[in-house]
Amino acid sequence: MNQVNHYDVIVVGAGHAGSEAALAAARMGMETLLLTLNLDIVGFMPCNPSIGGPAKGVVVREIDALGGEMGRNIDKTYIQMRMLNTGKGPAVRALRAQADKHKYQDELKHTLEKTERLTLRQAIVEKLVVEDNVCKGVVTNTGTIYYSKSVIITAGTALRGEIIIGELKYSSGPNNSLPSIGLADNLKELGLEIARFKTGTPPRVKAATINYDVTEEQPGDKQPNHFSFATPDSNYKQDQLSCWLTYTNQQTHDIIQNNLHRAPMFTGIVEGVGARYCPSIEDKIVRFSDKPRHQIFLEPEGENTEEVYVQGLSTSLPEDVQHDMLRTVSGLEQAEIMRSGYAIEYDVVVPHQLRPTLETMVIENLYTAGQTNGASGYEEAACQGLMAGINAALKIQNKEPLILKRSDGYIGVLIDDLVTKGTNEPYRLLTSRAEYRLLLRHDNADLRLTEIGHRIGLVSDVAYSAYLEKKQLVDEELNRLRKIRLKPTQEIQDFLASKQAAPLKDGILASDFLKRPEITYQDLLTFIEKPEKELPHVVVEQVEIQIKYEGYIKKAEEKVEKLKRMEAKKIPANIDYRAINSLATEAVQKLEKIRPETIAQASRISGVNPSDISILMVYLEQGKYQTISE
Repeated sequence: MNQVNHYDVIVVGAGHAGSEAALAAARMGMETLLLTLNLDIVGFMPCNPSIGGPAKGVVVREIDALGGEMGRNIDKTYIQMRMLNTGKGPAVRALRAQADKHKYQDELKHTLEKTERLTLRQAIVEKLVVEDNVCKGVVTNTGTIYYSKSVIITAGTALRGEIIIGELKYSSGPNNSLPSIGLADNLKELGLEIARFKTGTPPRVKAATINYDVTEEQPGDKQPNHFSFATPDSNYKQDQLSCWLTYTNQQTHDIIQNNLHRAPMFTGIVEGVGARYCPSIEDKIVRFSDKPRHQIFLEPEGENTEEVYVQGLSTSLPEDVQHDMLRTVSGLEQAEIMRSGYAIEYDVVVPHQLRPTLETMVIENLYTAGQTNGASGYEEAACQGLMAGINAALKIQNKEPLILKRSDGYIGVLIDDLVTKGTNEPYRLLTSRAEYRLLLRHDNADLRLTEIGHRIGLVSDVAYSAYLEKKQLVDEELNRLRKIRLKPTQEIQDFLASKQAAPLKDGILASDFLKRPEITYQDLLTFIEKPEKELPHVVVEQVEIQIKYEGYIKKAEEKVEKLKRMEAKKIPANIDYRAINSLATEAVQKLEKIRPETIAQASRISGVNPSDISILMVYLEQGKYQTISE
């Protein structure tokens, strides 16, 4: 075997998780090695060519606020940008971008190549170097050993990947790339519990064979929006490509129903568990048999390709069935398939074996992130990679780990859900999973997380100064509006009447006047003195949201304060739960399995009841507890 020089951090896999992990570690001063099966698929988008959407879009903003790369990369390479749920409250508004998938991966690869202290290399990792349950490096299929202080596994769906189309099943990573077999075997040999999951992708069709005249156009926004807080409005692209909406119909459904005996997920060929929130079209037809149609979005994969992604038609049916059902859809009657849809099964590390830092409990200095942990989606992968890279670097620097609370961000929600609750299917982040979603908004990710990003060294001084300036402008305007008093003048009363709103009965603070749902900040400025300088729209947006939702935000913050007190109550890592009298048997089993780090985390474990938490708290307050070693 050939021994190569040492690194601080080795990252295995250069998808969305691995790229963020490697960039974070290198930018924090770690000598970092990023190994990938193929340099041509760095940052590759094997599924839909888009970034963002409900909850996911907020995650991308949080990644950016912490100093990650995904937001910057999509801002450079999108072909369409669109804010979703604009008619709803700020807690569910979500930015979504259609990516030029080839430009996206090329730009990300170039960023990795240019980053100091980061070495990008093509190699197949076969096994880990583990001594006394401590990970010390990796071994490739050529016999080369790379030593390191930490290893982060971000193998995605390549980990013992198998592609399935109809009756055909063969070993492969996504999009017919190489699978990772040796590493999958090694992880199991090392004592990690492994599960089998499944995901899928739809056919890609040739744009020139689509009849767009019978579909509904879905254009991008004219108003500038960005994922990265550093991207200026002047960079916003006006010449965007449209997506298009069409629907399945009864004929589509009949073809699928008549061929369910050939569908791998119903014939037993598929063994892995699929995601309920991203089902295949055959699964939709069976589960939602009462629905006469399902939405299909036609999404271009880039500016210089004819490939169009048929969003909503994910399938592993045989190719002849895919062809027949596709041609029943309005606008796709003459569509030519360029790539067939397929399902892919892969190994995952069951996430209850992870600490909140994403370090495994079984092997010290070994971290996992992304789909390897049972999550689905580029955004879920990227944020885990970022956190794993940060925590690997912090541990090497002998610093406290970074563990985001559920009230800090969707990233905290996602990781806490995985390590505390686990998942029996590919985990997808949803707004409904966040109990504090009014606090975790698209617009305020920088106000929540930039301080942290700067403290750990991922947010530059320039970016931090811009954040401080924005924060100051918001605070100054909030304070100004809370001091100005409006009188019920005839002008104001006439304005309110035109809005069919209740008249003023007395004087009112400008801030309280803005709380009225029919009043905007620009309306308010017609009745009061304008600020000395015109405020940027991001500042105005923040002022308006903070004032209009002040009562709701305050209630949410009060709940967070209660949670913080529980988060402050630490549980010793080696406590013997079996020694605690009156603790329910199920609670003992779950607590032993998860080994929560705080009372708050323990309270979120399924099967651990409030009475169990009370008993545990009393036991800890006595100051004497038995440990496993005793």
